[in-house]
Amino acid sequence: MKAREGDLIKTKSSVVFDVKGLVHPKDRVIAFPRFIPSPQGTRQGKDALYGKVYSLGDRFKYLQENHPDLIVFDPVFGETLCEVPLSQIAEHYQPPEKLASLRKSKNLSTLENKALHLATTLKEKAGIPWNAIGISGSIMAGLTNEKSDIDPLVYGVENSRKAYAALQELLKTADSDFKPYSRMELQTLFDFRSKDTQMSFDDFTAVESRKAFQGMFMGTDYFIRFVKDWSETSEQYGDVCFKNAGYAKITATIADCSDALFTPCTYMLKDVRVVEGPKLAPITEIASFRGRFCVQAANGEAVEAQGKIEQVINKKNLSEYYRLIIGNKPSDYMVLRH
Repeated sequence: MKAREGDLIKTKSSVVFDVKGLVHPKDRVIAFPRFIPSPQGTRQGKDALYGKVYSLGDRFKYLQENHPDLIVFDPVFGETLCEVPLSQIAEHYQPPEKLASLRKSKNLSTLENKALHLATTLKEKAGIPWNAIGISGSIMAGLTNEKSDIDPLVYGVENSRKAYAALQELLKTADSDFKPYSRMELQTLFDFRSKDTQMSFDDFTAVESRKAFQGMFMGTDYFIRFVKDWSETSEQYGDVCFKNAGYAKITATIADCSDALFTPCTYMLKDVRVVEGPKLAPITEIASFRGRFCVQAANGEAVEAQGKIEQVINKKNLSEYYRLIIGNKPSDYMVLRH
């Protein structure tokens, strides 16, 4: 199975997981529970009512109580992850297939209509092919409720850059269905995100208000992820190994943000200074598997960041360096510093 960021998988026990990243062990998929069967759930599936788990902490708690066998220490990634064996997977949902089915359907819900309209507008404005776009999230799983948002994906480096430039234009156009978040809407987003990523509202608005991949579309929240195509990622599971080297706070200048748009995202660094934690060198990048840290800073900007330090050992080119990885703990952050 070739599963990647933005895909969902459903296990034989009817739990829906979201897939993380593009690199997985050959007999397992790295994914975390997203929609769980629950008598108190507000989402009607084909087979049961479902609830949604949001924070990483809640996801691990659910796994410990219900599926402890899926919690494993991964020796390649050097951390405890949720890994679903292929033998337990009953369904594999893929965003481009969902969008294709929306385009063919004559009986769409209001939310599905909006999702299709968003994808059509973005495709036409960006000049990218239909197979470069997909719809993920609760729409793809068939588990929407009245609070559900729209979760599109764009695939491929060139397609993603075109789409992001188109979004920036659409958000500036007066009669566009795309609207940037108002300060009040950013406050709502902050209240939701700060349970999982702690930072001040001022720091939050400084980075979030300029991101074009999120906002409102026809009155509904949207969040677009950008994922590299299979042909653009050659890394196989085990080519690169990661070892926990402690927890640190650093300051740095962004040297290259060309991979900041994609999930997973990376920022190449210069002028790194370790403020707290082990004084390791060279720390050459900040990385995250979470879409909320995409487009967090641009070339030349000074940042302060806190997270886990990992030693990166590349077995193919025999290189070693350190990176700061953010998004695993509520205390992880990356903010601009002036």
